[in-house]
Amino acid sequence: MTDELLNRLTAILEQRKAADPNSSYVASLYRDGIDRIRKKIGEEATETVIALGGTDDEAIVHEVADLWFHCLVALVHRGIPPQQVIAELVRRVGRSGLEEKASRQRQ
Repeated sequence: MTDELLNRLTAILEQRKAADPNSSYVASLYRDGIDRIRKKIGEEATETVIALGGTDDEAIVHEVADLWFHCLVALVHRGIPPQQVIAELVRRVGRSGLEEKASRQRQ
């Protein structure tokens, strides 16, 4: 995700906090709270897993986009800048996944 796109999506999601939940899907998620957002992430993760079991690459792309979108909604809801996740991914580049996971378990 480019910085420009991430910044644009984050700004839109921030604006939706003040939108009418009757006319904005994202505003309705914010109104209903983190439990509804968590449920949506779970649904989208399941749909992604199902799509990955098939042969339709377009379906996989759509489901991953839905999953990422709802994760962004959750981050903005919690006040966590999505750039913080990008920074964490950058930190992990070139590092063994096993090593990285082990370092988190010691914390």
